[in-house]
Amino acid sequence: MSHGAVDEGRRVGDRPSGETMSRYVQALAAVLSLAGAGGLAACVDQAAGGGAGARDQITAVGSSTVYPFTTIVAERYLADAPRARPPVIESTGTGAGIKLFCAGLGAAHPDIVDASRRLRRHEYAECARHGVDAILEVQIGIDGIAFAEALDGPRMALTPADIYRALALAPGGRPNRARLWRDVNPSLPAIPIQVYGPPATSGTRDALAELVMARGCEVVEPDTVGLQERDPNAFATRCQRIREDGAYVDAGENDNLIVQKLRANPDALGIFGYGYLEQNGDVVRGVALNGVRPGYATIASGRYPGARALYVYVKKAHLRAIPGLRAFLRRYAALWGTDGPLVKRGLIASPPNVQRRAATIIAGEIALDPRELR
Repeated sequence: MSHGAVDEGRRVGDRPSGETMSRYVQALAAVLSLAGAGGLAACVDQAAGGGAGARDQITAVGSSTVYPFTTIVAERYLADAPRARPPVIESTGTGAGIKLFCAGLGAAHPDIVDASRRLRRHEYAECARHGVDAILEVQIGIDGIAFAEALDGPRMALTPADIYRALALAPGGRPNRARLWRDVNPSLPAIPIQVYGPPATSGTRDALAELVMARGCEVVEPDTVGLQERDPNAFATRCQRIREDGAYVDAGENDNLIVQKLRANPDALGIFGYGYLEQNGDVVRGVALNGVRPGYATIASGRYPGARALYVYVKKAHLRAIPGLRAFLRRYAALWGTDGPLVKRGLIASPPNVQRRAATIIAGEIALDPRELR
């Protein structure tokens, strides 16, 4: 990525106050009545008088997995509109990004959140509580959470049950004492369990819990089948909490750092989005889950157990205020196809019907129905 094309720090306008703010709002109303929403030259403060001035550039926060795809879109957007200010794209993790996104409308708050999992109902409710109640949900493609090892690693092959036994805080209700992979499965090598992965704020960490740990738990402890629907909190405590004794190492939101750690420690495993595995195939390889390696075809078909959808969420109100935001989203839709640059960077293209639905949402600015969320 060219650092001259996309800003990686968050910048907003200065905050007006008191009488200055009152005059600003009055003047803005006059501009709106004359020019209409499409003619604005900067983002208006839509946070009920408590925002932070004006902004004339797009801002996005969120998933480290989606981050490289959004930066590519930003660069292509700037190529089409060279006079536009570079978008500010931040890799904060999905959970942290959603909190920033939901905090309010206006120049002080981001326009887009990249997400490596779907928005949750309680998160939408928090958004709505702050006035963010019209949100576009756009699936940009598919990804897989990949387990990876160095090319000179032990050639591991795992199952969700192995991963649950190795990483759960208390498998079977007892503190996890496993130190070697052989402790969880006699067919695995006698090497220390050390897994570098994302933090609790990451959508990839959520996907690890939901797509892998939960499945492994239900295999190892059959009495947990159906518990997630009956008592989600009890299921999360029993099946999805990760041990904190050093076997799992929180490597932050920098997936490239995980790749570097695998090169330095060939016996370790790493967890990140498939796109990073694809981009670093010269130094790491995917670890098979249930006999299936992470790859474009296996993830697209759903055969790989860690497949998941990727999203961007956009504030509908900001489409009327942020210069270029509509064009930015249209650019995303133009780039996510099977032969597009996002796929070349590691994205798995959505099926054609999903792509059409996402493009329709962008074109019609169709807001998400929160009743669809869990």
